[in-house]
Amino acid sequence: MDDLTTTQGIVALAGAGVAVVALLWAIVLAVKLHRMRAAQRTVMGEGQADLVAHAAQIQEAFVQLRDWVEETAERLEERMATAEARIDGCVAHTSLVRYDAMGELSGQQSSSMALLDSHRTGVVVSSILHRDQARVYVKQVREGESELELSPEEREAIDAAMASPV
Repeated sequence: MDDLTTTQGIVALAGAGVAVVALLWAIVLAVKLHRMRAAQRTVMGEGQADLVAHAAQIQEAFVQLRDWVEETAERLEERMATAEARIDGCVAHTSLVRYDAMGELSGQQSSSMALLDSHRTGVVVSSILHRDQARVYVKQVREGESELELSPEEREAIDAAMASPV
């Protein structure tokens, strides 16, 4: 025991202390390394050992995914443009005007109906009813105008149709 109080003994004790601290530090690092490798296996799977190769595979997968998303977006834009063009040609504005065509007090049995698309193109259908007869007239409308003369009620139906919200 007397040897521990000498310079060599103190140096030996200090060396042993440093060795114990180094051993504990090595054990802590080994546990952390084990946990990190377990986490790495969870992320990369059992077959992967190289983190850089795994990151490169993930990058390539993201590039492929981005390309697929861009192609899909382009196809959707094309389909949307086609659908919008078709919708513009559909009946978007309608109105109905009822009136007495023959000046009788018959309860407004005559009517004019406008069916127009977003370009103000379509038809106006007029049904003129009288006690003895009924007549139906159809006039084509292009951009709000007809080649045939429109009655005031037909003009009113076209104007009301274009004033209505889509």
